Amino acid sequence: MSQRWKVILPLAALALIPTGAAVRAAAESDTYKQLDQLMDVFERVRVDYVDKVDDQALIKGAINGMLTSLDPHSSYLDARDFQTMRQTTDGEYGGLGLTVTTEDGAVKVVSPTDDTPAARAGIKSGDYITHLDGELIYGATLQDAVDKMRGAPGSAVKLTIVREGATKPLEFALKREVIRILPVKFETRGNVGVIRISTFNKQTSDATKAAVASIEKKLGANLAGYIVDLRSNPGGLLDQAIDVSDVFLDKGEIVSQRGRTKNDIQRYYAKGGDLTGGKPIVVLVDEGSASAAEIVAGALQDQRRAIVLGQRSFGKGSVQTLIPLSQDSALRLTTARYFTPSGRSVQEAGIEPDVQVPQLSDATRADRPRLREADLRKHLINEIKDGTEKIVETDLKPDPRFIATPEELKKKGVIDFQLDYATKLLDRLAPGGPVQSAAVAVVPTKVLQK
Repeated sequence: MSQRWKVILPLAALALIPTGAAVRAAAESDTYKQLDQLMDVFERVRVDYVDKVDDQALIKGAINGMLTSLDPHSSYLDARDFQTMRQTTDGEYGGLGLTVTTEDGAVKVVSPTDDTPAARAGIKSGDYITHLDGELIYGATLQDAVDKMRGAPGSAVKLTIVREGATKPLEFALKREVIRILPVKFETRGNVGVIRISTFNKQTSDATKAAVASIEKKLGANLAGYIVDLRSNPGGLLDQAIDVSDVFLDKGEIVSQRGRTKNDIQRYYAKGGDLTGGKPIVVLVDEGSASAAEIVAGALQDQRRAIVLGQRSFGKGSVQTLIPLSQDSALRLTTARYFTPSGRSVQEAGIEPDVQVPQLSDATRADRPRLREADLRKHLINEIKDGTEKIVETDLKPDPRFIATPEELKKKGVIDFQLDYATKLLDRLAPGGPVQSAAVAVVPTKVLQK
């Protein structure tokens, strides 16, 4: 017969077993010791560093170091950073028109903005900027690099670029301009309306509505459908992504954002009234389509409202909240992940197109690296729900269906293969006759001043 033993501890021994409160108190005590150590380092640097240092610079450096250890998108904003952010979201600043990030101390181009000095000069996504006016910027903070690229309109600046596949560094002599970011342009290709959305600033949703109205007025009953071009769109304001999605949706969820706790979920829905009248839609995306652009593409894809065409998007599925610290400083902190209506997290994996179509008309694209969220240091890891890891496509295997060269396409009059493919796809979807593929002049939308 087995015996069951009971062990009875004396009260004195029970007092030695840590309770939850005791564990928390010990953890807090250890945290305060670490903070004391931080202050010790601060004082030692002030007193013993070889050069005299500025206290504010030291404190800002400590804060930035803490935030950059979290993820690539959390940061501290001082008065200068605030001004930069306002210029970007308001849609006007003096500079070159580049969206950049840092990778291992190097400044890397995410995407050039349409119709800016950088785009016209041929600077590409994935390029590394090594020098500005001959001065090495490796190791500089991202804000310092941005400040050096911005400046008075008309002033000149020389960029040295390292591009994968190029045998030597490339030199670009540019003149700064007033960068007025027109977030939306439109054109008509035969009976198809093409809406190009380059960023999500305060004007984007109104400009999108104006583009839809203008296209409908021009084509009338002959309108076969819309192409929403989100390629190389780095994102922007969340509320604008929601409003733009609502332009094309009659009902249903657009996006949800979920914080740290189980119940911290906020959902956003279409308000009703599809302004396009249910016409067929094709959404174009590529590896430069990020954040707000991915919200729109994911919403229209999950709601079966559009066919997404192109290549896998950037994969930034996190939400940053601006938390004021004082009158001239704030904390930009990652506070949530966002999810598409079907519950997909876009973080790392991005939006997978319904139809994978490479950009065959870009001769240099195959030699350029594809920069995505998963390539950034300290990026948030996508949560795996079912215990199996999603295998992300690498863009390395060519699709045998797409074998035309840029030269062959140019002879056929095809300048933008993905756009041409999307136009022909709408041709097949249209209930009426054939859709022509000839393009007319691109017209920027104008938003009425309120």
